[in-house]
Amino acid sequence: MKRFLLSATASVLIAMTGAAQAQSLFVGEAGPNRGARAESLQWFADTATELSGGTLDLNIQWGGALFKANAAVNGISDGVADLGTIIAVYFPKEMVAYGIADLPVQNPDAWVGMKATDELMRGNDSIKANLADMNLVYLGTFTTSAVHIGCNGKAIRTVEDIQGLKVRGVGAYGDTFREFGANLVPMSIYDAYQGLDTGLIDCSQGYSYAMAALKQQEVINSYTLLNWGQVGALGVFMNKQSFDALDAPAQEALLSAGEGMADKLGELITADNDKAIETMKAAGVEIIELPDAERAKLVEASAQFLDQWVDLAAQSGLDGAALLEEYRGLIAKYQTIRDEQGYPWTRG
Repeated sequence: MKRFLLSATASVLIAMTGAAQAQSLFVGEAGPNRGARAESLQWFADTATELSGGTLDLNIQWGGALFKANAAVNGISDGVADLGTIIAVYFPKEMVAYGIADLPVQNPDAWVGMKATDELMRGNDSIKANLADMNLVYLGTFTTSAVHIGCNGKAIRTVEDIQGLKVRGVGAYGDTFREFGANLVPMSIYDAYQGLDTGLIDCSQGYSYAMAALKQQEVINSYTLLNWGQVGALGVFMNKQSFDALDAPAQEALLSAGEGMADKLGELITADNDKAIETMKAAGVEIIELPDAERAKLVEASAQFLDQWVDLAAQSGLDGAALLEEYRGLIAKYQTIRDEQGYPWTRG
């Protein structure tokens, strides 16, 4: 909070002296300055600066320089950073509303998921009030994209094939695999290469672009496209006091840039995922499309985790059932827009 007070004092002095000096905002990001999400975050910072007419200067501190991923909520709400990235899975109670984007709601499309999440987070009054209680303002969202699964020496063509497999799971997607007899092995995606190579795990749930980036095509021989859902509860939030201290044009610049992140990352991550599939094919990996009837079994089994989220939301004073209904409606809205108009980056 001390740095916020200094910034406010500096703003007053600038106004008194008439100095045309940009206001510097510190952005906390736990990840490195590489990859599609980092490129999108830099795009957000550059765009906000441009839209503000140069009155804002966003200084991104990469690699957890200001706070680690598991300290992001306090780091932003307490003013260690003016704004930064929050990953909801580290804060299941505080960020329960945002956690809706991690649920297996049968939407694997990265752009659709981000647009639906973005409209829900910025438009729902109960969510805005919940965030305000934590001294936070939502600005924009990212996604890790659809959850699929790669296997070494195995292949998942039906849900019956899951029985007995040693699997590195992802959230509710892993928990659902457990319902079909998988043995979940706690392991990060960064350790999955060695786990697959040594037989410690048979399969690893993950995201196409990440698996290719980590060269996991070298240690899998099948990759099943689940086309089920994604992990999308990670995005940019701002200290509410810092946000409220800005004038209306600066606030609008941040909100508009945040809204545009879904289009920017959607373009980047869709291209990266398509390229990753081609990389796997070139390496001899069999690409399997899970049949609709088999996916329906996953959807049915995962319904209990949506119910659990509704109960958790109620503990925070939120109507989880209503939020879930609104979210599904927004997913349908953006699926229709995609089908009728195409993605924004393909519209010429």
